[in-house]
Amino acid sequence: MTETTVLDERSGVEPVTDRRDLVAYLEAGCKPRERWRIGTEHEKFGYRLDDLKPLPYEGPAGIRAMLEGLQRYGWRPSFEGDNVIALTSGKQSITLEPGGQLELSGAPVQTLHETCDEVNTHLDQVRTVAAELGVGFLGLGFQPKWEREEIPWMPKGRYAIMRRYMPTMGALGLDMMTRTCTVQVNLDFDSEADMARKMRVGVGLQPLATALFANSPFTDGKPNGFLSYRSQVWTQTDPARCGMLPFVFEDGMSFERYAEHVLDVPMYFVSRDGRYVDAAGQSFRDFLAGKLPALPGERPTLADWEDHLTTLFPEVRLKRYIEMRGADGGPWGRLCALPALWVGLVYDSIALDEACQLVGEWRVADIVRLREEVPRLGLKAEIGGRTLREVAVEVTAIADGGLKRRAMAGIHDLDERDYLTYLRDIVESGRTPAEELLEAYETRWNRSVDPLFEEYAY
Repeated sequence: MTETTVLDERSGVEPVTDRRDLVAYLEAGCKPRERWRIGTEHEKFGYRLDDLKPLPYEGPAGIRAMLEGLQRYGWRPSFEGDNVIALTSGKQSITLEPGGQLELSGAPVQTLHETCDEVNTHLDQVRTVAAELGVGFLGLGFQPKWEREEIPWMPKGRYAIMRRYMPTMGALGLDMMTRTCTVQVNLDFDSEADMARKMRVGVGLQPLATALFANSPFTDGKPNGFLSYRSQVWTQTDPARCGMLPFVFEDGMSFERYAEHVLDVPMYFVSRDGRYVDAAGQSFRDFLAGKLPALPGERPTLADWEDHLTTLFPEVRLKRYIEMRGADGGPWGRLCALPALWVGLVYDSIALDEACQLVGEWRVADIVRLREEVPRLGLKAEIGGRTLREVAVEVTAIADGGLKRRAMAGIHDLDERDYLTYLRDIVESGRTPAEELLEAYETRWNRSVDPLFEEYAY
């Protein structure tokens, strides 16, 4: 997460009655360029080494045991009831997704070198504790072997509400919750205009990121016909809170316009006194007017608004920073490539100009269509008369130039461009990671996904 949101005691609990306060909350994310930071998040599947089954919460080889084991490294536990559900260390956190996926939310750091050091330290710790418990963790976009009914649910109150509500909105919402993993990067902006430009580039190029990181071609132990099934799952999760946000390309894109969109997305819950009040399907506009059926007469706080913002799942999400959310989770070495791509594109003014010009040449309808085709076609999908592989050549060159001009040196490097190496290899070959997995499945893996759990383990 790029910046840990800190609400003072008064703003966190004082009722809000004016939607302008909700807009101001988003606008407060603006910060000067010298304070821009990079926050990388990634999720991973846990499994038992002996039979490859997913990890339950309880037990000697469970998620609770993992969270307790990681505390030796200085992580502090957070509880819901008697259950440890998260760990924090400084501005980093480790949290649980519904099916036990373990997520690292990184601290806001200045350079890609720092974010990669953070990832490496975390995965070293995870691997050490996991080995002691006889478990492993896998970097992939979709659980390749086990059916939805075989995935244990984590004991978090908000997930119980979402579990009831999700099937009413889309056929694959529960798969999204329990069987997907992603890597994302959170980035800053200095003004409303800067936010709007970065949102347009992010939405416009998110299908390309999906193709470059496509890494989920298996379901229930066999090929599913997609390169990024994780991305396909999102299209059948909840149309009200997912998707491409075409309005970001309209004149007048603003914090207010995004807030209006959020107000129209049905709620999940309200957090009160350590419990979750079920408000699934109800309106935040009604909440603002004191007419929420779940809490008659109550009005929201900014903390409630913050919670509601986190329950939207578009390809690019705006909070007090921008989340680039379109990529499948992947192996250790590929995790740093995702932040490298987006930092190179939007944290350098020349690169951002070039990316804006590229996306501006496309029709919004074609971008939306591209999003629909990419889960199956990957880099073979087309827009503007070019394949995505051809577009990727241009985009990675723009990102390379942006990182070169940033000139953020590391211990061994003059800048951050080496983190694009994995993407350069994909673009040069024209083959997504998913296509390499499918080839291995048909040849050296003898049509079994089991070798994935070794070759892609952290």
